[in-house]
Amino acid sequence: MLKEPNKGTDFIASALNAPVSQTEAALRPLAFSDFAGQPKTVERLKVMVGASKRRGEALNHILLSGPPGLGKTTLAFILGHELGRNVRVTSGPVIEKPGDLAGMLTNLEEGDILFIDEIHRISKTVEEYLYSAMEDFRLDIMIDQGPNARSVRLSIPRFTLVGATTRAGLLTAPLRSRFTLNTRLDYYDRATLCGIVQRSCALLQVEIDAAGAQEIAGRARGTPRIANNLVNFVRDYAQEKAKGRITQPVAAAALELLEIDAAGLDEMDKRVLRLMAEHYRGGPVGLGTIAIAVGEEADTLEEVHEPFLIQEGYLARTAQGRVLTPKGYHAIGLPPLASGEQQALL
Repeated sequence: MLKEPNKGTDFIASALNAPVSQTEAALRPLAFSDFAGQPKTVERLKVMVGASKRRGEALNHILLSGPPGLGKTTLAFILGHELGRNVRVTSGPVIEKPGDLAGMLTNLEEGDILFIDEIHRISKTVEEYLYSAMEDFRLDIMIDQGPNARSVRLSIPRFTLVGATTRAGLLTAPLRSRFTLNTRLDYYDRATLCGIVQRSCALLQVEIDAAGAQEIAGRARGTPRIANNLVNFVRDYAQEKAKGRITQPVAAAALELLEIDAAGLDEMDKRVLRLMAEHYRGGPVGLGTIAIAVGEEADTLEEVHEPFLIQEGYLARTAQGRVLTPKGYHAIGLPPLASGEQQALL
């Protein structure tokens, strides 16, 4: 039996955390010229790629950080396409022991790219082996145990490690220092997202007007992955309800069905804001308390919902806990506390 479409927080969280679908892969740009936004990061990568091709050497190691859904994986594939090299994709939790790392590295060819998503979740044991692989392009693997233990040195091709992380602060200093470039991706502005929405609709052969693209872009929380997921849902809605054409009223109706408002706030965002306003007088309140009260994992709140709420000024983080701002009160239709009451709480 088919399930009803996910709503509210389920849609946003799944859009950010779900594996890449075939549709999303088809919408992914393969060249710098097709990649919208992140001008500083793109310019830095272009410089490195151009110099690498001129010297005929492997690209230096790169660390990409920032919230999920902003294009870290896409940039890794663009690097592979621009250099004409293969891209091997894995993630930190998958590499459980040194043998797993050795298997991946020895199967690479000269100049290939190893992309490790959520690199901050690599175990410390594996990380120690990664140091020599990144610097000296060799691995010293221990075989057997006790008196029969011996070390075997494996030479590996000169490769490029592209690491991606949503929590750069959790990377150890020795690992972070081994990346030549450490660059952060930021949320996208509405105009750039509008262009991404129009490009995606063209690739999906969906008719959309400028107002419809603006409506989707305005509710995408500054994130291309969410924008593309919204495009797919609005396309389905338009085909069922509006003869396949996406206009502003059609897009707005579809996104209201997902309980995503005009500012991009979903049901879980509003539950968090309302909880803080009604039960804790705007805070400060701890993340763990909020998570228990709304029935959501603390990690999901911290990595999916909080960055957007803080970036847009609905919440503030203090040493005592999270605090609701006047904008947060207005978002749920409540008057903010007087400044004297808020200061007394702090």
